[in-house]
Amino acid sequence: MKNRPQALHPSVWQPIGALEFLARQVVEGFLTGRHRSPFHGFSVEFAEHRHYRTGESTRFIDWKLLGRTDKLFVKRFEEETNLRCHLAVDASNSMLYRGHKQESWSKLEFAAAAAASLTEIMRRQRDASGLSFFDTQVASYLPAKVSQSHQHNLIRRLQNKIGQPETALKTRITPVLHDMAERLPARSLLMVFSDFIEPDIDLDLQVLQFDEALGHLKFKGHEVVFFRILHESDELDLNLGPNPVQLVDLETGLKLKTQPDLIQMEFKKAMNGFFQRMELAARKYKMDWVDASVELGLNSVLSTYLRKRAQLARY
Repeated sequence: MKNRPQALHPSVWQPIGALEFLARQVVEGFLTGRHRSPFHGFSVEFAEHRHYRTGESTRFIDWKLLGRTDKLFVKRFEEETNLRCHLAVDASNSMLYRGHKQESWSKLEFAAAAAASLTEIMRRQRDASGLSFFDTQVASYLPAKVSQSHQHNLIRRLQNKIGQPETALKTRITPVLHDMAERLPARSLLMVFSDFIEPDIDLDLQVLQFDEALGHLKFKGHEVVFFRILHESDELDLNLGPNPVQLVDLETGLKLKTQPDLIQMEFKKAMNGFFQRMELAARKYKMDWVDASVELGLNSVLSTYLRKRAQLARY
């Protein structure tokens, strides 16, 4: 069953803890629908004791047991992994679009809910999560940490961004990816949430620059997942009804009056062709490209993370 987001009035996001509560509800519902635990095989639960070996780290010595037995024992854990995941959220103006009927989440709200839900899963798995917002550049950067207080801070930032989005912001994905390649600690998992809509740039040039940035990330050893967030019916299929409409570019203010059904086929062909080239560039570097339609909900985002994490745990 698909996890479809419900329409949210901005007031829903204002109370302290609203987004954190939503994330927990989303994760609980997602995990309930799975037949086996997504944590199997890479938990950090205590397994057993063994004798301490001279010269090894004292990090996992059980000091309480030492006090009772006067012997050194080390705690053993089941397949502990230390994953660092950084969530980069596009906060440009185009992400404020919530569908032409104004009845759904904005793309920014959807990205925030996805990021908060992923952070909740990471908390349960004791993985480190970090957060950045970006437009033409990285506007803020919160390094990945594991603590619960850090998670609260991360979700608070997401909620504040939704409550008070900035205006007049454009997207430039390439400089952001180059910046991330240098900032992130070695072998991080970077998850990017964006509509990948950049104004005032040739599509061929955008794909070329995107490809170069991916090469930089790959050279630095990072794993990357791109979530393309769109109101697919509006922004890809151009299902805006039979009547003339005025389209407004949220990042440039450019206005265009048109008859949607007259340009629908050519528009969809152009957009599909562009996104297919972006996806091919990602696949070339063995990076994931996920179509995360707002209409289809958050399950694809959560499933992708768990699948990616399971792959990384094997290496």
